Amino acid sequence: MSKPSYVYVTYIETTPEALWQALTDGDFTERYWFGHRITSDWKQGAPYRLTNNGNPKVEGEVITFDPMQRLAYSWHNRKPEAAGEGTSRVTFDLEPRGKVVKLTVTHDELGEDGKALRDISGGWPMVLSNLKSMLETGHTIEIVPPSCAKDAA
Repeated sequence: MSKPSYVYVTYIETTPEALWQALTDGDFTERYWFGHRITSDWKQGAPYRLTNNGNPKVEGEVITFDPMQRLAYSWHNRKPEAAGEGTSRVTFDLEPRGKVVKLTVTHDELGEDGKALRDISGGWPMVLSNLKSMLETGHTIEIVPPSCAKDAA
């Protein structure tokens, strides 16, 4: 039986270069990924980390690094509530389409219990909507991630 996957497609009015920088530059990711900073030296096989306030949230290894076209990395969620989920994979495919770039994000090799799929199905749309807004307007949308909304209640 194949493992579940999640695919999200959006069109962003930007250049492949600007989108690529947004995906790989920690200063930029902090702005649209709710304070999460990505770090890596971006070579195939190199480690990467996604941290929030210096705390590791996700880590893995760069699988594919093809600038302005494809970025893929393994995804090991370090949050305590994700213990036992295993490692999945995230792939970003960029396709220039005139004045826009088609961005396809595929998060696959997910656990069969459905927990990771449920979590990322709520998370990726918020992150990618913020990314799109940031690149097109210069600011993010005002959205509270579910974990923050629970804390505020």
